[in-house]
This record gives sequence, C-alpha cells and structure tokens, in this order.
Amino acid sequence: MDSDKQDLPPAALRALAEAEERRRVAKEPELPKELGGRKGPEPVRYGDWEKKGIAVDF
Repeated sequence: MDSDKQDLPPAALRALAEAEERRRVAKEPELPKELGGRKGPEPVRYGDWEKKGIAVDF
C-alpha cells in the first residue's frame, strides 16, 4: 500500500478500490466514424483550431 493511503480511513480505501474497479471494467465509448473531418490531432482537445496558419481560440 502507498504511504499516502496508509493514513486514510477504511471507507476512503474502499471508495478508492471501487473506483479503480470501475475504471478497470469501463469500456471506451463506441463513437461513429467521422466523415470529412480534418486530418491530424483533434483540434478541440488542444483548445484551438488552426487552419492555413491561423489559430482561432473558441
């Protein structure tokens, strides 16, 4: 057990274990294939769009 978790109450340890189990069994969402989308990294993920050398925050 991590030294950070040694001083947590039992309820907190249970909650952490339950959360870890949920993350372990969670599946990636099935997203539809994008048609006609841009190439490269997802612009929304990086906080701006860049097209023809111009970055536009939104």
